[in-house]
Amino acid sequence: MTGTHVSFSADDYRVRMERAAREAHAAGLAGLLIAPGPDLVWLTGYAPPAATERLTLLVLTPDREPVLVVPALEAPDAAEAAGASALALRDWTDGKDPYATTAELLPGSGRFGISDNAWALHLLALQGALPDSSYASLTEVLPMLRAVKDAAELELMTAAGAAADAAFEQIRQVAFGGRRETEVAADLAALLRRFGHEQVDFTIVASGPNGANPHHEAGDRVIERGDMVVLDFGGLKDGYGSDTSRTVHVGEPTDEERRVHDLVRTAQQAGYDAVRPGAACQDVDRAARAVIADAGHGDRFIHRTGHGIGVTTHEPPYMIEGEERPLVPGMCFSVEPGVYLPGRFGVRIEDIVTVTQDGARRLNNTTREMVVVD
Repeated sequence: MTGTHVSFSADDYRVRMERAAREAHAAGLAGLLIAPGPDLVWLTGYAPPAATERLTLLVLTPDREPVLVVPALEAPDAAEAAGASALALRDWTDGKDPYATTAELLPGSGRFGISDNAWALHLLALQGALPDSSYASLTEVLPMLRAVKDAAELELMTAAGAAADAAFEQIRQVAFGGRRETEVAADLAALLRRFGHEQVDFTIVASGPNGANPHHEAGDRVIERGDMVVLDFGGLKDGYGSDTSRTVHVGEPTDEERRVHDLVRTAQQAGYDAVRPGAACQDVDRAARAVIADAGHGDRFIHRTGHGIGVTTHEPPYMIEGEERPLVPGMCFSVEPGVYLPGRFGVRIEDIVTVTQDGARRLNNTTREMVVVD
């Protein structure tokens, strides 16, 4: 199963760049400076070599067409990007000053939004070229830029979720007992790739007491009969993210383990039920957290209820207390409450959901009931 690949056209990228420029202007910014990374891929379809230290920067300002500043030796590849027809390329050669080239495209003063992952080297040099300018991270000034997915993006997100589900359906058939966490994690990674993921970002396999650490790295612990095992895995398929968690048990669980698992399942359902247009992000967190707190385990739910997902596996919006931003149809994010009992076990259940016109839709659809494995 590989899902349906949806390619984006030059018009799709043009619309995204135009919207980004409008939103920047509305936020009082003089422009946007987009460095290599997920923002540049989302806006243009162009992914330059990851290892290069040479300046590449998309310049978006409200009063001119988009310009991509690019090293001359990378210009041919940049010109082939899907969004290139909506871009003017300004190349620079080694030995020339790319920051002076960039400064010519910008007003001499003002506040600019810049990609979170821009190199400090480049930001400091731009400040030197434009001493009256100031900068703010894109997450600070335009946190919702990529948050609302269009129909084609939702199709890709749905396919990524289905691929992760297929990986879970297969991993639950393999032997857990007597094998190391790293061995099961390798199986999960192979399954994600088999079902179409080009990139595997994480394969958490946390057995027994390791399950009480939400971000445990799979290690050499041998999984034993009687262990609860938290599985959390995902990556990118056709450029869009998957992320799901299920907690399985090796052999029959105890009554307490079943109660804790059922509690988390009920909390996850409560969080999902709170998803609807106009609700605040924090409402999702509150709904899931209240179930766990009412059962006496509030201090053992030690992370936010969810995070956005798209061309990266963690991005805004965040389902957390204090985030009053309203949910909008097309947003995609996780709902993943957990209970973690130090020295004993942990339980987490996670689905990616998308906001619809009248509620929500899950992108992960494997069972949330307790699964017993060998």
